[in-house]
Amino acid sequence: MIEKLIRNIEATEAHLCVGLDPMLGFVPAHIQKKAYEEYGETLEGAAEAVWQFNKAILDAVWDVIPAVKPQIAMYEQFGLPGLAAYQKTIDYAQAKGLVVIGDIKRGDIGSTSAAYAVGHLGRVQVGSKRLQAFHEDFVTVNPYMGSDSVKPFLDVCKEERKGIFILTKTSNVSSGEFQDRGIDGRPLYEWVGRKVAFWGEEVMSSSYSYVGAVVGATYPEQGKRLRAIMPKAYILVPGYGAQGAKGEDLVHFFNEDGLGAIVNSSRGIIAAYRQKGYEAYGPENFADASRAAVLAMKEDILNALARR
Repeated sequence: MIEKLIRNIEATEAHLCVGLDPMLGFVPAHIQKKAYEEYGETLEGAAEAVWQFNKAILDAVWDVIPAVKPQIAMYEQFGLPGLAAYQKTIDYAQAKGLVVIGDIKRGDIGSTSAAYAVGHLGRVQVGSKRLQAFHEDFVTVNPYMGSDSVKPFLDVCKEERKGIFILTKTSNVSSGEFQDRGIDGRPLYEWVGRKVAFWGEEVMSSSYSYVGAVVGATYPEQGKRLRAIMPKAYILVPGYGAQGAKGEDLVHFFNEDGLGAIVNSSRGIIAAYRQKGYEAYGPENFADASRAAVLAMKEDILNALARR
């Protein structure tokens, strides 16, 4: 699947993905109203509003982006109806040719980790059949419990030719409480980066590994160090836009071939209609505002790469 991600990036010239993290506060009132009229102010109504919001954004941006990243927590909060909306979002995005990165941040051991890997990337045995459940193309993985938590995902990646992004240096302010702690002369995030490179050797495509890393755009110097440690790993870069990072902060996340990183923006795109510079679109044209925000982000990143 890493090959498809790279093909999509090259075809769109967009090194970005759209984070589909639809809090109800982002969903315009007219969409919520219609959903509640049909399903009531219920979990089903909330999930329908989220789904219709996602669908409109996907219809507006699918041809100018390579991938989307739905955050499963934003769907789980609405229970089973929310998970149904998550599945519909995955199906719809993949039908449009997009790569789907499921932001699930799972990390456990043994049969539990294996079940997460099978449920999201692989196939579960049901009688004589092996069936797909959520079937994302990539998922995010928390490595805190060590190799035992990652190996089941590697096994499924080999079998299904899918991929994972391992949390390495995250974009949040308090990430340094643990990730920056020194161990034998190196911060913890560097030790994780070395393991990412090691694990990635097991599942290589012709150019990049199926094992990537999550490294926040808000830490460009750490990103530069990790890029050198993980030359064959694709880096998923959160923190653009709403968290303060700009294109010029991202250049060190890329390799000399102009590839190696995909930058995520969530509310900066899906809630663009509420932000400075896009107010004229208004709630009725929220999806058009999202497309404009995607194109502006694409140009910002490309200009930064051209200047480096």
